[in-house]
Amino acid sequence: MTETHTGVRGDSGAAVAELVAGRVLDVPDFPKPGIMFKDLMPLFADGAVFREVVDGIVAHHGRESFDVVVGIEARGFVVAAAIAYATGVGVVPVRKAGKLPRATHSASYALEYGEATLEVHQDAFTAGHRVLVVDDVLATGGTAEATLDLVERAGGTVAGFTVLMELAFLGGRERLAPRPVHALLTV
Repeated sequence: MTETHTGVRGDSGAAVAELVAGRVLDVPDFPKPGIMFKDLMPLFADGAVFREVVDGIVAHHGRESFDVVVGIEARGFVVAAAIAYATGVGVVPVRKAGKLPRATHSASYALEYGEATLEVHQDAFTAGHRVLVVDDVLATGGTAEATLDLVERAGGTVAGFTVLMELAFLGGRERLAPRPVHALLTV
């Protein structure tokens, strides 16, 4: 990872990390008391910055390295759709339980503040589909681990995993090892 004189670092270099860091708002006690929520909506609202972030993700992975993009509910949908559009590939949502209309694979996991279940359609991928998985924040890695497992159970091959921000002190990257993690900003 690269680091600047201000301590901002990320896997795509200091300039991109600073772009992301400059658009994060801390929201205390959300969704529960004691949780400091990292709100990336200001990044999504800034068209020029959002374009640069999406372009950075595509440049890191390469346009030809994946066949489809998976977005993890819900902010991951925003990033996944933009990457899919920029590269001309499809987008697949991984949703909370009960939100998808057809037969699904499901995975339950522990969150830093509770438990959850994610689902993906059983027919979301053809065998060997190379899948880029994206989300907004990597915390403990439970959501990401469940999603990567769902992709593989549904027949996809994980080609990469990218997050806009990684909360390194929660150990998500280590939980996902040996799978590579690409984080634009690591705090």
